Amino acid sequence: MKKLLFLPLLALLVMAAKVPSSYKVDTQNSVVVWTGYKVTGKHTGTVKIKNGTLTTDGGMLTGGSFDIDVNSITCTDLEGEYAGKLVGHLKSDDFLGAASYPTASFVITKAIPQDTKGNYKILGNLTIKGTTKEVKFFANVAEANGMVNASGKITIDRSEFNMKYGSGSFFDGLGDKTIYDEFDLQVSLAAKK
Repeated sequence: MKKLLFLPLLALLVMAAKVPSSYKVDTQNSVVVWTGYKVTGKHTGTVKIKNGTLTTDGGMLTGGSFDIDVNSITCTDLEGEYAGKLVGHLKSDDFLGAASYPTASFVITKAIPQDTKGNYKILGNLTIKGTTKEVKFFANVAEANGMVNASGKITIDRSEFNMKYGSGSFFDGLGDKTIYDEFDLQVSLAAKK
C-alpha cells in the first residue's frame, strides 16, 4: 500500500520540478540599440522596451516576447538640431509611422539550443508598422540568481515593413542619398522573477 502512494507522490514531485519559470523584463535595464546604414555612413541610437517576458524550463529558454516603445527612439551619434531632425524623420510615415503604430513587438516561436553555453537560434514574429514577418537570429541567454539576461542581434529588411524611403531597391538615381534596406537591432534584455 505504501508503494502505491509513493509512486503518485514521486510523479507529482517530478512534474512540479519541471514547471516552467517566467521572468518579467526589467525595462529600466533592457534596451534595443538600432543601427541604420547609408552609402555615406551610418546612424545609431536606442529605443526603449515597454514590457516583456522570458520563459525557461529546466534552465533552457522556451519562449518569450517583448514590446518596443517606438516613440522613445533616440539618435546617439548626432546632437542637437541634427539629432532632432533624424528622430522626427524616423518617427514619420516614411519610416516607423509612430503616430499610427506606437508599439513594435517580437514573439519567440522557437528557441533552438546550439550548445551548452546558452547560445540559441531564435525564430519569432516581429511586428513593425502593422506588418508581421518571421525573423531568425542567434542569441545568448544566461539564467542565474533569479535573473535571465538575453542578448542578440536582429538584422531586418526595412522594405518588408513598408519603410521604402530612400531605398535603392525601389528608387533610381539616389546616389549617395541611398539608405540601405537592412538595419540592425541589438537587443539586450534583463528579466527577473
